[in-house]
Amino acid sequence: MPDIHEFEKNLGYKFKNIAYLKNALTHTSYINEHKDKNISSNERIEFLGDSVLGLCVSEYLYLNYRNRSEGELSKIRASVVCEASLAKLAASLELGKYMIMGKGELQSGGNEKPSVTSDAMESVIAAIYLDSSFDNIKKMVLNWLTPSIIEAAEHRGRETDYKSVLQEYCQSRGMFPIYELISESGPDHEKTFEVSLTCGKCGSLRAKGSNKKKAQQEAARIMLEKLNIKF
Repeated sequence: MPDIHEFEKNLGYKFKNIAYLKNALTHTSYINEHKDKNISSNERIEFLGDSVLGLCVSEYLYLNYRNRSEGELSKIRASVVCEASLAKLAASLELGKYMIMGKGELQSGGNEKPSVTSDAMESVIAAIYLDSSFDNIKKMVLNWLTPSIIEAAEHRGRETDYKSVLQEYCQSRGMFPIYELISESGPDHEKTFEVSLTCGKCGSLRAKGSNKKKAQQEAARIMLEKLNIKF
């Protein structure tokens, strides 16, 4: 079991309730191997962290880039809170070293996979938020990500948020994209997710990705190409 108190030093934050951090670092593979223990994985707390992170970055963009449109702000935010950006932050904090994982997942290098560490980074953000306050985690998030935000703003987001582009297109025509998870396949450390995308009169299609977010982005990208929409 990794010494998560060491990770507190990397974060520069001392938890009042260390259980929050332990939960944030616990991967589902560990739960699958220890079903007799009354513990939970970081999937639910990641859900909260995603929203907390999004609000921190959204507020900063809203207050500091007043001349940018909603669409531009969405693209900038998407490039900052994407898997690659969060995995890079997690690596700088050596987060993977402290993840609590099943033996099989750990042996396969799961604690260094961007899809795993980026999700865990969101979980850690939620853990700090629950243990302290929004103002406190906002300061930490902006300390970590402001350089990335500034760089992304200068390039208006290097990674296209295909879902946002498609959403704007559909809403302007009275339609709403609907994403549905069709299937999950493969081992825990190398899952493949398949989703369907339906856009009213534009029809339906399917796409795959290493997680649900990526599968949805790929589906949106294919739909935009099908509709011959530039992005």
